[in-house]
Order: sequence, then C-alpha cells, then structure tokens
Amino acid sequence: MTALLTLTVLVLVAIAIWQMTKIFELSQLRTEHAEIANDNDNKNNGYLMFAFLVFIYGITIFSFAKYSKVLLPEAASAHGGEYDQLMWVSFAIIFFVQFITQALLHYFAYKYRGEKGKKALFFADNDRLEFIWTIIPVIVLAGLILWGLYTWSNIMDVNDEDDPIVIELYAQQFNWTARYAGSDNVLGDANVRLIDIDRANVLGLDESDPNGEDDVIVKELHLPVGRKVNFKMRSQDVLHSAYMPHFRAQMNCVPGMITQFSFTPTITTEEMRLNPDIVDKVKRTNAIRAENGAEPWEFDYVLLCNKICGKSHYNMQMRIVVETEEEFNTWMAEQKTFKASMAPAE
Repeated sequence: MTALLTLTVLVLVAIAIWQMTKIFELSQLRTEHAEIANDNDNKNNGYLMFAFLVFIYGITIFSFAKYSKVLLPEAASAHGGEYDQLMWVSFAIIFFVQFITQALLHYFAYKYRGEKGKKALFFADNDRLEFIWTIIPVIVLAGLILWGLYTWSNIMDVNDEDDPIVIELYAQQFNWTARYAGSDNVLGDANVRLIDIDRANVLGLDESDPNGEDDVIVKELHLPVGRKVNFKMRSQDVLHSAYMPHFRAQMNCVPGMITQFSFTPTITTEEMRLNPDIVDKVKRTNAIRAENGAEPWEFDYVLLCNKICGKSHYNMQMRIVVETEEEFNTWMAEQKTFKASMAPAE
C-alpha cells in the first residue's frame, strides 16, 4: 500500500511540473525570442561581470579574515623563517597580479561589450604590448625561481658541521619509529630483510655491526633546542612522507633507499605552548572537544605522514618534544640501547 501511495504521489508531482511548464511557455508567447544577444543582453552581462568581480574580491577578503587563524604559527626551526618569507612574497605577488588582471578582465568585458553598429577593431600584433606582458612575468618568475633554488639549497645542505645529532625516522604502515645514533653518533647498518619480530629487532638492525649497539629505538621523538639534527629516513613497505609542519620540514620515505633532511629546532614545546596563536587554537579546539565530550587537548609538535599510504594514513603520527639540552640528555640516559634490548633476559 505504501509503495502504491508513493508511486501515486510521484505521478501527481510529475503532472504538476508538466502543467507549470506549459503555463510558463504560454506566458512567454508575447515576449521577444532571439538566438542572438541584443544590446540589452550585453549590457546586463557586463553588469553581471562587475557583480562577479565584487564577489571574488569579497570572498578573498572574507577567507583571509575568517580562516587566517588556522594557519601555522611562527616556524620553530632555523630555516623556517626564510621558508615562510618566500611563501608570503609569492602570495603577495600572486594576489597583486590577480587583483589587477581580474579587474581589467571584468572591466573590458563591460567596456567592449557588443553594441549594435559598433565594429571591433582588429589588431594583427603589437610588439610593445607583447614585450611588456612577456618580459615582466619572465623577470618576476626568474627572480622567484632563483630565490627558491637558493633557499632550497640552503635547506637541503645536509652535512656533519655543527655537531648534529643523527636520527633515523623509520616509516611503516601505519606508525613511525625513531632510532638515535647513540653515544658514537653513528647509526648501525640496517636492512628490512634482517627484521626479526620474535627477537624484537623491529627495524632490521645488523646485530654484527658494533655501531648499532648503542643505538636507541623509541616511539616518541625528543629533540634538544638549538642543536642541529640530521634525519635519515627509511620506509619498510610503501611510499611515506615525513612531514613536520611546525618545523617547515618534509621529506619522502622511499622503500629501498635512505633519504635525508636536517634542521635546527629553535623553540621548545613549552615556549610554543605560550605562543598567542597556539593559545587561541587550543582554546578553540577544546571548546569543540567539550561539546563532543572529549578530553581537553594540549599542543604538541607532531610528525605526520603526508602521503596517502593506506586506510589508516590519517592516524600515522608521532609526538615530538623539543626541550633543553639538559632535559634531552636526562631523557636519553633513561632509554635502553639496542644491545641492551637484545640481551637475553636473566
């Protein structure tokens, strides 16, 4: 019975729509129909172009005002400031060009709209105009590219100067593991073929390599502030990407090879928690969590995977703690070395 009533209603709705369509067609019999736009149509389209110009400027201003609060806070690494400066200069140029070109585009759409009796002037070419709109973008883009290459070269200058700490970031679906080089600051050899879960050799370290005996394997990353860190990155299974947004650092983790990245943390976790942007973000986040009955959240630096590596990709993250050198040394002293973890239980 329900199905019959539903079918009946649908048929009646279809009939009503058809009748309204016929009524509309009859009401339009005395109006002028033409396939070619007239002067009034062109004028109205010109006004609509101005309206759309106001709309796109308005939505741009609204987006900056509304959503700028979700941007990352100041960079917490030595190279992050130069990275951010390059990004903001690029943004400024893009929005300046967008403002000018969109204004001209929509203004010309109105000014040079079709009008009866008006004939368009045809330009075969104009060397001066072509030179202007070619050379200006070339100069601007060349400047950005050269600046970007210089910045990239500085960021990717991974070396052993300044006594860096060597840490391996090991990626697998769907978690991270960190391995510190220990007191000798040299990572032991490792290979996925040497992984032995039964003996807790989860990273495949070569047990015959003495450099790996003092390596420290942990599930939480601790970094001393003001100390350079050289990261060596491996992947066990698929392509991952080590992404540390607050440090403006990202590098792919590729199966079968070692990639690397380095930076110097400049702001401790405790100091970043006092940053006004972070304080506001924590307040807004906890207000939402309170509405859903969740526990309060406290800011922490985080290591994420920035490649869609599988169904639990969203949950692949590791907490990062930036602390003083003394706090870091105390924490390291509490960790068990690889040799000690592989020793048979007494």
